[in-house]
Amino acid sequence: MQISKYNASGNDFVIFHTFKEIDRSDLAKKLCDRQNGVGADGLIVLLPHEKYDFKWQFYNNDGSVAHMCGNGTRACAHYAFQNGLAQEKMSFLTLAGVITSTVTDSVVETLLSKTEKLSDPFEEEGLLWYFYDTGVPHLLTFIDNLDKFDLTLASKMRFKYNANVNFANIKDEALHVRTYERGVEAETLACGTGMAACFYAAWQKKLLRDSSKVYPTSGEELGLRIEGKRLYFKGKVSKVFDTVVDAF
Repeated sequence: MQISKYNASGNDFVIFHTFKEIDRSDLAKKLCDRQNGVGADGLIVLLPHEKYDFKWQFYNNDGSVAHMCGNGTRACAHYAFQNGLAQEKMSFLTLAGVITSTVTDSVVETLLSKTEKLSDPFEEEGLLWYFYDTGVPHLLTFIDNLDKFDLTLASKMRFKYNANVNFANIKDEALHVRTYERGVEAETLACGTGMAACFYAAWQKKLLRDSSKVYPTSGEELGLRIEGKRLYFKGKVSKVFDTVVDAF
């Protein structure tokens, strides 16, 4: 089978397109394994759709299904355009709804799914938490120094609330975010929907303007903006390689 590997802000994905829609949880675990497979944070499979340019199946590297992935939308949009599956501006179906992405050279901007507040802010473990759904659920807290990111606490909160967990900091009018991602069960180099949730919370608190530079753990500069209460997420993506692998 022919596959591509893409990188978006430190998130890496195995991507391919096919006509057959089946459960690929086991395939995701095998392909995403960093010792015995290709190695990736997730598997994205593009499938035909009668109304939109395509639909996707998205799997975390543990084989679990995720409704959305912000960096994944940018990676798969670039893949779709490069492989003639869509024009520069495209719409595709995810489990979180219809996503629109625009490809300009190596830069992709995605209009994310609508943001939903899952609870009022609450205090726990000595921190103030916000809870939003930006395609997947995200807990987030603002701290004065991201070196205080607590992996043990993040894991505890992830399993208690079944959500990704983000620690955010604002410096020089830019947002910096570290994310513990469920399905990977570790800190990842970037999480698009996590950055979006942190940006939305900061914007609502009037800590950021309508657009902001955002820096995940990977250090790559990304952009988030809000227009009509909808979030747009923008950044570069890169194709790492194309290859053919034996069927698992």
